[in-house]
Amino acid sequence: MCEIFCFNSNTPKKINECLQCFYNHSEDHPHGWGLANMQSNEFVIDKEPVKATCSQHLKDILSHPVIGKNVFAHIRLATVGEIVSPNCHPFTKADDNNRSWMLIHNGTIFDYPKLDEYIDKESGDTDSERILLYIIDKINEFEKSKDAPSTIKERFNILTEIVEDLSKNNKLNLMIYDGDLTYIHSNMKDSLYYLKNEEGFLVATTPLTDDENWKPAETNKLFGLIDGNIIFESGEHENEFILTEEHEKSMDDFLKSITRDEIND
Repeated sequence: MCEIFCFNSNTPKKINECLQCFYNHSEDHPHGWGLANMQSNEFVIDKEPVKATCSQHLKDILSHPVIGKNVFAHIRLATVGEIVSPNCHPFTKADDNNRSWMLIHNGTIFDYPKLDEYIDKESGDTDSERILLYIIDKINEFEKSKDAPSTIKERFNILTEIVEDLSKNNKLNLMIYDGDLTYIHSNMKDSLYYLKNEEGFLVATTPLTDDENWKPAETNKLFGLIDGNIIFESGEHENEFILTEEHEKSMDDFLKSITRDEIND
């Protein structure tokens, strides 16, 4: 699967050290990297379908200060979709009220037929991009019915329902940003950690520093962050994901198919 990273703070901070540590994990996640620095009026996004440690573009980025208050990063171990640029995270899309959304995902959707209708609508061929398209449609439906833009709390409530439903039988470690709110969700034990300190709020698949205050993120809940603080927390759902031999075989078969394609190329 993949690894994901988020930094959320009330003021822009330099986070090169954490990012460098995060991207060093790409030896085990070689199928692409992404970086999103979410400025107030625009999303600055870079991504490539190559191993992060082999990317000159990423080295150039990290050779300068990376400063932001809402920063997201992703390294990919493909379980669905080809190793091409459109399949690299983050994914972004605007809703009908021109609010831009961003999503990164660590996991696999094994069972959710509602996403199938987006196979012909997405730019790439990943289950992760389909999740974002589905969320955007649900937001558009709500705002059309309301005949007005949604509030932050309304969007959090909509995503709470979506995430609970999506998490049944699927691994759904998600980080989403809607221009105001950062959404964090995990439904697998010991697969997401957080550190809150004076710098802000760090969330990552594995601890990235020697700080002993890293803690496992609570599972089966959706959290909403603004300015380094949790402002919304959903109730707990019951859809914990437990990796089975069948899941592992499915992912191994996909990875073997990628290897065969690379050899044939």
